[in-house]
Amino acid sequence: MEFCSECGSMMMPEEGFFKCRDCDVVIEIKEDYTYTENQEDNEIPVIEDGNANVLPTIEEECPECGHNKAGWWLRQLRSADESETRFFRCLECQFTWREYD
Repeated sequence: MEFCSECGSMMMPEEGFFKCRDCDVVIEIKEDYTYTENQEDNEIPVIEDGNANVLPTIEEECPECGHNKAGWWLRQLRSADESETRFFRCLECQFTWREYD
């Protein structure tokens, strides 16, 4: 694979030379190379259960049911110079609460 020395874009092989897709720089091909026109598609995993728990977990006591594990995430709700707000969701009862720093 060759990259353009002017703009950094990937160059495409043509008859005896590489040509930049963005700025039209052309360089001569000095070595043998292998060119594959069709790339194999990689399988993309599909999550069937939209409710799958994908949050990181922490030991935090739920104020509703007292369970000691919760998922958590951060959101920037206030101005950028203030800290983020941490949200928790109980893994037992799904109650959601927040913590400000």
